[in-house]
Amino acid sequence: MPDQIAFQGVPGAYSDLACRSVFPAMRTLPCATFEEAFEAVRTGQAKLAMIPVENSVAGRVSDVYHLLPDAGLHIIGEHFHRVEHCLLAPQGATLATLKRAHSHVMALGQVRRVLRELNLEAVTSGDTAGAAAEVAAKGGIEDAAVASSLAAEIYGLQILRRNIEDAAHNTTRFLIMSREAKLPAVDAPDCVTSFVFRVRNVPAALYKALGGFATNGVNMTKLESYMLGGTFTATQFYADIEGHPEGPAVRRALEELQFFSREVRILGVYHGHPYRYEVGGAD
Repeated sequence: MPDQIAFQGVPGAYSDLACRSVFPAMRTLPCATFEEAFEAVRTGQAKLAMIPVENSVAGRVSDVYHLLPDAGLHIIGEHFHRVEHCLLAPQGATLATLKRAHSHVMALGQVRRVLRELNLEAVTSGDTAGAAAEVAAKGGIEDAAVASSLAAEIYGLQILRRNIEDAAHNTTRFLIMSREAKLPAVDAPDCVTSFVFRVRNVPAALYKALGGFATNGVNMTKLESYMLGGTFTATQFYADIEGHPEGPAVRRALEELQFFSREVRILGVYHGHPYRYEVGGAD
């Protein structure tokens, strides 16, 4: 059996497509939840996991930021995947016969222009690939799905129209997770370090904690905050910075961060995806 890579969703999901694009030799392993995808890697059922963390249109995948710190895994890479929505329907259907479009609520929100043009009723499904499976099972000529070209291939649907998304920049960022860390060289020019931290309960703690990155010339490309344990007073931060933690500038910045923080935990050090630099900082 070839190595497996886990993802959250059903076959044909965009996460499945991202897995196949980056690791074409690996078998994809569908998981019902993000927790199950992480567990598959922890137990050795899968070698890697492909986890979405943000989309240029829909924003962050908030559940993932809560799960990452305790996943027990390492981030070893990132992948930016262009989302190309397709309008899929059973054989015999045409644009003229369609009355309804099924998909995940976020996907439906990203194709409003086409839905208006074709006068289609939007029907919410659990996910994009699941909608394709449902439409294929119905087999009627009045129902279509908004999903990937891979979903069309898997569920035997025809593609009536490609690239129907409203925003041409619609892109999802994925993190590649592994049981073992895979550190790039200290002097690698495209290093990204991801970590979580909690600041001490003192005035201006966050300002002081982050000051070391500015004074040492370290570029912080992402900073996310979220509550812990349902309380308004316990806040954890997730951050991405450019550079290696063993590099002089980053090491000094992290030392200053640790002085003002209750906890600092590095989640991964990895090569930045080319897309990050092509767009001048995708985060």
